[in-house]
Amino acid sequence: MRLLRNAGRAVKTNTAAIAYSTIDTGRSVRYTIAAIRRGERSPIDPLRTLIATTGALVLVLALLFPIYWILMAALSSSGGSIYSSGGLTLVPDDPTLQAFVWVIGDLIIPAYTISVNIPLTNLAVVFNTPSFVILDAAHYGVENPSNFKHFLWNSITVAIPTVIIAMCLVVPAAYALSRKTFIFRRKILFLYVLLTQVGGGLGIALLIGLYAVYVQLGINDSKLALSVYYAATAVPFNTWLLKTYMDGIPVAYEEAAVVDGAPPWRIVVEVILPLSAAGLATVFIFTFLTGWTEFVVAQTLLGTENYTLPVGLFSLVSEYSIPWARFSAFALTFATPIMLVYLVAQRYIEGGLSFSGMEG
Repeated sequence: MRLLRNAGRAVKTNTAAIAYSTIDTGRSVRYTIAAIRRGERSPIDPLRTLIATTGALVLVLALLFPIYWILMAALSSSGGSIYSSGGLTLVPDDPTLQAFVWVIGDLIIPAYTISVNIPLTNLAVVFNTPSFVILDAAHYGVENPSNFKHFLWNSITVAIPTVIIAMCLVVPAAYALSRKTFIFRRKILFLYVLLTQVGGGLGIALLIGLYAVYVQLGINDSKLALSVYYAATAVPFNTWLLKTYMDGIPVAYEEAAVVDGAPPWRIVVEVILPLSAAGLATVFIFTFLTGWTEFVVAQTLLGTENYTLPVGLFSLVSEYSIPWARFSAFALTFATPIMLVYLVAQRYIEGGLSFSGMEG
């Protein structure tokens, strides 16, 4: 619920910013036209701005067009292309949400019977809770909904341990590399930089060996083992990212805490981590996306019952055909949590990627 409230607040703020920006743009256009008519300003500069703005708008629309294409395919009952023999069709002739209903399936809170025994008696008070039908797929003509909720739970149980394991390694390593001096520190930093460049590709190259080791240990179908692998691949880049961010935090803050008598652990918890909030949020999101979106290793190691969302999406592809409407709806629903997380943490990500903990 808190995530939804934050997302709603972010949407409201962005909407208000767009509205105010539109009003300011309208005022600037009127002032510019008036200045040109009075001969106080050359029309060349506004024309250049107009051309640059139009070009940027066209570029943004071109980048967003694939998403629009997928949305139209999901809303189409057949999942057909927006281009047909009749020409270009930007809106389906008969749009329907049936594909999204198939993805989500039934959303029903069942009724429960709660019995409370009265002490010192043989009596009991029985409560019957009502059932709530939020969405009944059968009402929309969907008889066999997808396993999206099952795949979603698998992805959650892989992504959350990935974040926890990775953060337990990234935070102390980043602090040590940023603030401490020890033997082989430069070599370790070089190794981290090397692994940030080749870590992912090296993991894919060693996939056969990784699979053989996991099979020998009997953990090839373990979501926790997969989370450990994801955390290991996420550690080098995110440690370097957080270390670089911590480098921007003035040492004077730690020295002041030492003068006040704070022990090392309090300096880290009460000084470094609060000042690294943007960097921590960025690392958190990058690590979460590692466990949420990875496909190749998950498909190789996991069995059918433990498939995550990317593998579940790929399982819709049959040997001879692809149900494009359902495939597109599944893909968009799968991407929605990522969009919400980025929308809520957008300002933290921008701050975390600035590679500066403090200003001034």
